[in-house]
Amino acid sequence: MLETLLQAIDKMGSFQYTGKGSLYGWISRIAINKALNQLKRQRWRMVPMDLSVHDNIPEPTEQEMVTIPREKLQAWIAELPDLRRTVFNLYCLDGYSHQEIALMLGISETGSTSILAKARKQLKEKIRHYLKEQDS
Repeated sequence: MLETLLQAIDKMGSFQYTGKGSLYGWISRIAINKALNQLKRQRWRMVPMDLSVHDNIPEPTEQEMVTIPREKLQAWIAELPDLRRTVFNLYCLDGYSHQEIALMLGISETGSTSILAKARKQLKEKIRHYLKEQDS
């Protein structure tokens, strides 16, 4: 995060104000690019991808989701392996398509879909476990 701030300050001359939220978007793009470059340097592409990820874990209901503290959800997302967390964040939080994610990360579109499925499965397992503990 500090590196992102330092780079933003260093490149402030290239920033062009285009309206409310433009600074936030510009800094977010710097942070995303720094994270993607770090992942590329770590050579995570060697991880085999199972393209047939199916789980039988039911989706949590909206009523169940409101009982889970936001901090818990953020901690679970932070615990995801780097590639899963990156794909999850880019798709679910930043709104990128699998095609865009594939281009950014240098993976296939199908790979992005598979990685997201694995991340969702992992998060659903944590949610189910948490809800089960709360009922006890």
